[in-house]
Amino acid sequence: MINEEYKGKIKTGARVKVWETFKDGDKERQSAFEGVVISRKHGSEIGATFTVRGRLGDYALEKIYPINSPLVSKVEVLNTPKKVKKSKLYFVRKLSVKKTREKIGQGI
Repeated sequence: MINEEYKGKIKTGARVKVWETFKDGDKERQSAFEGVVISRKHGSEIGATFTVRGRLGDYALEKIYPINSPLVSKVEVLNTPKKVKKSKLYFVRKLSVKKTREKIGQGI
């Protein structure tokens, strides 16, 4: 579960590192996914989610995480922009990494 302290810090445009747990046979493992939050939906409701867009090798990848999921062990907010003009950054999908850095102030 995500701490209440970090739930308020997960905002659109923030660069985050999400640690998720999953079962691999008999063992439980943790995996980190780093990227930019491009949307946050449903506020603080039970079904609230946030979408993270990051790079995995040569490919851009988006993952949707429920805020109240027990599979998300922790979220580290690496940095947040001072001001973001839009609440949903879906236009980032069409931009290159260089253009994204110019628009948001950080890369994917």
